[in-house]
Amino acid sequence: MSHLILLFSLFLAPAFADRGSQKSTQNLCSNDVSLKRQKRDWIWNQMHIKEEIDTPLPHHVGKITSSVRNSNAKYIIEGEYANTIFKVEETSGDVYAFERLDREKKAEYELTALIIDRTNNRSLERPSKFIIKVYDINDNAPVFVQKVFNGSVPEMSPVGTSVTKVTAVDADDPTVSGHATVTYEVTTGGEYFTIDDSG
Repeated sequence: MSHLILLFSLFLAPAFADRGSQKSTQNLCSNDVSLKRQKRDWIWNQMHIKEEIDTPLPHHVGKITSSVRNSNAKYIIEGEYANTIFKVEETSGDVYAFERLDREKKAEYELTALIIDRTNNRSLERPSKFIIKVYDINDNAPVFVQKVFNGSVPEMSPVGTSVTKVTAVDADDPTVSGHATVTYEVTTGGEYFTIDDSG
Protein backbone atom coordinates (compact mmCIF):
# COMPACT_ATOMS: atom_id res chain seq x y z
CA MET A 1 0.00 0.00 0.00
CA SER A 2 2.82 2.39 0.85
CA HIS A 3 4.33 1.69 -2.58
CA LEU A 4 1.02 2.61 -4.21
CA ILE A 5 0.80 5.94 -2.33
CA LEU A 6 4.39 6.76 -3.27
CA LEU A 7 3.74 6.08 -6.98
CA PHE A 8 0.52 8.12 -6.86
CA SER A 9 2.34 11.12 -5.32
CA LEU A 10 5.10 10.82 -7.96
CA PHE A 11 2.48 11.01 -10.73
CA LEU A 12 0.78 14.05 -9.17
CA ALA A 13 3.95 16.07 -8.55
CA PRO A 14 4.67 16.89 -12.25
CA ALA A 15 0.99 17.72 -12.81
CA PHE A 16 1.01 20.29 -9.99
CA ALA A 17 4.34 21.64 -11.22
CA ASP A 18 2.90 22.08 -14.73
CA ARG A 19 -0.19 23.78 -13.36
CA GLY A 20 1.99 26.21 -11.41
CA SER A 21 4.12 27.01 -14.44
CA GLN A 22 0.98 27.48 -16.57
CA LYS A 23 -0.40 29.89 -13.99
CA SER A 24 2.83 31.92 -13.92
CA THR A 25 2.93 31.89 -17.74
CA GLN A 26 -0.67 33.12 -17.84
CA ASN A 27 0.20 35.87 -15.38
CA LEU A 28 3.16 36.92 -17.52
CA CYS A 29 1.01 36.90 -20.66
CA SER A 30 -1.72 38.94 -19.02
CA ASN A 31 0.91 41.42 -17.76
CA ASP A 32 2.32 41.71 -21.29
CA VAL A 33 -1.16 42.37 -22.69
CA SER A 34 -1.87 45.02 -20.09
CA LEU A 35 1.46 46.69 -20.86
CA LYS A 36 0.68 46.66 -24.57
CA ARG A 37 -2.71 48.19 -23.95
CA GLN A 38 -1.12 51.06 -22.07
CA LYS A 39 1.42 51.75 -24.82
CA ARG A 40 0.82 54.96 -26.75
CA ASP A 41 1.89 55.72 -30.26
CA TRP A 42 2.01 58.56 -32.72
CA ILE A 43 -0.22 57.90 -35.72
CA TRP A 44 -0.36 60.05 -38.84
CA ASN A 45 -0.92 60.10 -42.54
CA GLN A 46 2.03 60.20 -44.87
CA MET A 47 3.23 63.79 -45.12
CA HIS A 48 3.56 65.06 -48.67
CA ILE A 49 2.64 68.09 -50.72
CA LYS A 50 2.94 68.99 -54.41
CA GLU A 51 5.20 71.85 -55.34
CA GLU A 52 3.92 75.11 -56.81
CA ILE A 53 0.24 74.56 -55.89
CA ASP A 54 -1.65 77.55 -57.29
CA THR A 55 -4.71 77.37 -55.00
CA PRO A 56 -5.06 79.90 -52.15
CA LEU A 57 -2.84 79.42 -49.09
CA PRO A 58 -2.58 77.70 -46.67
CA HIS A 59 -2.31 74.21 -48.18
CA HIS A 60 -3.15 71.13 -46.12
CA VAL A 61 -0.12 68.83 -45.78
CA GLY A 62 -1.28 66.05 -43.46
CA LYS A 63 -2.28 65.26 -39.90
CA ILE A 64 -0.33 64.31 -36.79
CA THR A 65 -2.30 62.27 -34.27
CA SER A 66 -1.43 60.74 -30.92
CA SER A 67 -3.42 58.04 -29.15
CA VAL A 68 -3.19 60.13 -25.95
CA ARG A 69 -6.66 60.99 -24.65
CA ASN A 70 -6.48 64.23 -22.69
CA SER A 71 -8.91 67.14 -22.92
CA ASN A 72 -6.02 69.57 -22.30
CA ALA A 73 -3.83 68.10 -25.07
CA LYS A 74 -2.23 70.52 -27.51
CA TYR A 75 -0.21 69.69 -30.64
CA ILE A 76 2.92 71.64 -31.49
CA ILE A 77 5.66 71.21 -34.08
CA GLU A 78 9.34 72.11 -33.91
CA GLY A 79 12.26 72.06 -36.30
CA GLU A 80 12.92 73.13 -39.85
CA TYR A 81 10.61 76.03 -40.80
CA ALA A 82 8.13 75.08 -38.07
CA ASN A 83 5.72 77.93 -37.30
CA THR A 84 6.92 79.86 -40.35
CA ILE A 85 6.31 77.79 -43.51
CA PHE A 86 4.54 74.99 -41.61
CA LYS A 87 2.00 75.37 -38.81
CA VAL A 88 -0.12 72.86 -36.91
CA GLU A 89 -3.69 73.35 -35.72
CA GLU A 90 -3.19 72.72 -32.00
CA THR A 91 -6.40 70.77 -31.29
CA SER A 92 -6.81 68.69 -34.48
CA GLY A 93 -3.15 68.09 -35.43
CA ASP A 94 -3.72 69.22 -39.03
CA VAL A 95 -0.49 70.53 -40.59
CA TYR A 96 -0.58 73.36 -43.17
CA ALA A 97 1.95 74.98 -45.48
CA PHE A 98 1.76 78.77 -45.60
CA GLU A 99 4.07 79.16 -48.64
CA ARG A 100 4.18 77.64 -52.10
CA LEU A 101 7.01 75.13 -52.14
CA ASP A 102 9.59 74.49 -54.85
CA ARG A 103 11.04 70.97 -54.89
CA GLU A 104 14.07 72.12 -56.88
CA LYS A 105 14.99 74.45 -53.97
CA LYS A 106 14.19 71.95 -51.20
CA ALA A 107 12.78 68.44 -51.60
CA GLU A 108 11.97 67.59 -47.98
CA TYR A 109 11.64 69.12 -44.51
CA GLU A 110 12.28 67.41 -41.17
CA LEU A 111 10.08 68.40 -38.23
CA THR A 112 9.24 67.10 -34.75
CA ALA A 113 5.72 66.49 -33.46
CA LEU A 114 4.92 67.04 -29.77
CA ILE A 115 1.75 66.81 -27.71
CA ILE A 116 1.68 68.72 -24.43
CA ASP A 117 -0.74 69.52 -21.63
CA ARG A 118 -1.73 73.14 -22.21
CA THR A 119 -2.25 73.74 -18.47
CA ASN A 120 1.35 73.00 -17.44
CA ASN A 121 3.27 72.53 -20.75
CA ARG A 122 4.26 69.00 -19.73
CA SER A 123 4.84 66.50 -22.54
CA LEU A 124 2.15 63.83 -22.81
CA GLU A 125 4.03 61.69 -25.35
CA ARG A 126 7.61 61.26 -26.48
CA PRO A 127 8.40 63.60 -29.42
CA SER A 128 8.50 62.03 -32.86
CA LYS A 129 10.30 63.19 -36.00
CA PHE A 130 8.58 63.22 -39.36
CA ILE A 131 9.45 64.34 -42.88
CA ILE A 132 7.35 66.37 -45.28
CA LYS A 133 8.23 65.43 -48.87
CA VAL A 134 7.62 67.84 -51.72
CA TYR A 135 6.30 66.06 -54.82
CA ASP A 136 7.64 67.10 -58.16
CA ILE A 137 5.68 68.55 -61.06
CA ASN A 138 7.24 68.73 -64.51
CA ASP A 139 7.92 72.47 -64.42
CA ASN A 140 11.50 72.73 -65.69
CA ALA A 141 12.69 72.75 -69.29
CA PRO A 142 15.98 70.98 -70.11
CA VAL A 143 19.04 73.20 -70.45
CA PHE A 144 22.33 72.53 -72.20
CA VAL A 145 25.33 72.20 -69.91
CA GLN A 146 27.32 74.64 -72.07
CA LYS A 147 26.43 77.36 -74.59
CA VAL A 148 28.34 75.99 -77.59
CA PHE A 149 29.34 72.43 -78.54
CA ASN A 150 31.99 72.25 -81.25
CA GLY A 151 32.19 69.30 -83.59
CA SER A 152 34.11 68.29 -86.67
CA VAL A 153 34.13 65.50 -89.20
CA PRO A 154 36.64 64.64 -91.94
CA GLU A 155 35.33 65.08 -95.47
CA MET A 156 34.09 61.98 -97.28
CA SER A 157 33.44 60.23 -93.92
CA PRO A 158 30.96 57.35 -94.12
CA VAL A 159 27.34 57.86 -93.08
CA GLY A 160 26.96 57.41 -89.31
CA THR A 161 30.32 58.94 -88.36
CA SER A 162 30.14 60.65 -84.94
CA VAL A 163 30.59 64.42 -85.10
CA THR A 164 30.14 65.57 -81.48
CA LYS A 165 28.12 64.88 -78.33
CA VAL A 166 25.79 67.37 -76.68
CA THR A 167 24.36 67.16 -73.13
CA ALA A 168 21.31 68.77 -71.57
CA VAL A 169 19.97 68.33 -68.01
CA ASP A 170 16.56 68.72 -66.42
CA ALA A 171 16.14 69.87 -62.82
CA ASP A 172 12.93 67.90 -62.28
CA ASP A 173 12.83 64.71 -60.20
CA PRO A 174 14.44 61.85 -62.16
CA THR A 175 12.56 59.24 -60.08
CA VAL A 176 9.21 60.44 -61.43
CA SER A 177 8.54 58.87 -64.81
CA GLY A 178 9.19 61.27 -67.68
CA HIS A 179 9.87 64.35 -65.56
CA ALA A 180 13.61 64.50 -66.20
CA THR A 181 13.75 62.66 -69.51
CA VAL A 182 15.66 64.60 -72.16
CA THR A 183 15.27 64.00 -75.90
CA TYR A 184 17.20 65.74 -78.65
CA GLU A 185 16.26 67.02 -82.08
CA VAL A 186 18.18 68.68 -84.91
CA THR A 187 16.18 71.77 -85.90
CA THR A 188 18.37 72.97 -88.78
CA GLY A 189 20.70 70.89 -90.96
CA GLY A 190 18.55 67.82 -90.61
CA GLU A 191 19.28 66.84 -94.19
CA TYR A 192 22.92 66.24 -93.20
CA PHE A 193 22.88 65.35 -89.51
CA THR A 194 20.81 63.28 -87.10
CA ILE A 195 20.96 63.02 -83.31
CA ASP A 196 19.98 60.14 -81.03
CA ASP A 197 18.50 60.17 -77.50
CA SER A 198 21.96 60.02 -75.89
CA GLY A 199 22.95 63.35 -77.54
